[in-house]
Amino acid sequence: MLLSTHLNICGYITWNPNPNIFDLGFYALRWYSVLFLGGFIWSYLIIKQRFKSALINPYLLEKLTIYIIAGTLIGARLGHCLFYDWEYYHSHLIEIILPFQFAPTFKVTGYQGLASHGGGIGIFIALWLYHRKYQKYINLLWVMDQLALVVPLAGCCIRLGNLMNSEIIGRPTEVSWAFIFVREDSIPRHPAQLYEALAYIGIFIILNLVTRYRSLKNGFLLGLFLALVFTARFLLEGLKEDQAAFEAHMSLNMGQLLSIPFIVAGVILMIIKSGKNTVMPNKIETI
Repeated sequence: MLLSTHLNICGYITWNPNPNIFDLGFYALRWYSVLFLGGFIWSYLIIKQRFKSALINPYLLEKLTIYIIAGTLIGARLGHCLFYDWEYYHSHLIEIILPFQFAPTFKVTGYQGLASHGGGIGIFIALWLYHRKYQKYINLLWVMDQLALVVPLAGCCIRLGNLMNSEIIGRPTEVSWAFIFVREDSIPRHPAQLYEALAYIGIFIILNLVTRYRSLKNGFLLGLFLALVFTARFLLEGLKEDQAAFEAHMSLNMGQLLSIPFIVAGVILMIIKSGKNTVMPNKIETI
């Protein structure tokens, strides 16, 4: 069945969806891929409207989109391979770059290993490169604020994709809404992916309400985004199973450690950028 989920005798939710929408053997279209792409498209449409409202040249948005997509995919891929699964990838370096598996048989795998912290770092590097080229035409902090408005929405879609893959599962629990991830085991667990998706959609709503009713300095929204998203990540990581074996003996797991610098940066940025906005997003109207 495409989707198999029901309540068992104890009231827990038995979760066993097919992660593939269809599978041709050599290629499978996964729910994760569709939700990942859907998050990007939805975010792009929102940012496009905000660029239009600010009377900014659409060319700048086209170039920004290319930088962000490249930064996200490269950063998220490298983040997973370096932070979580280097034991495998150090001897399969080509598989970091190419979405293929060559042994034991050739298979199109896609980029199944993606780490959100790596994606965040990749986005910041991409924005730095974008700023170097287009700083005469647009205010970088304003651009980052616009991205901060939609990244939680994209994050929600990605975590729903993780839910469809039955991955990034939670720790065992006896709460009534626990999920039994059949592909993993028969133990009731926290649906950590769903918690995170709900947290992100809540943050998306908060950020958009803040920007609608308050005139803020460029950069404040970015700081609020970092503080909220990575505080949520830090707290929810404690409900997840470890993503790598080496985390078993750590008091804070890798996800929590990687979240701390982002939280600190967000709080500092909010303090520095508190007050009313005084900087226009576009410096020059034409390129």
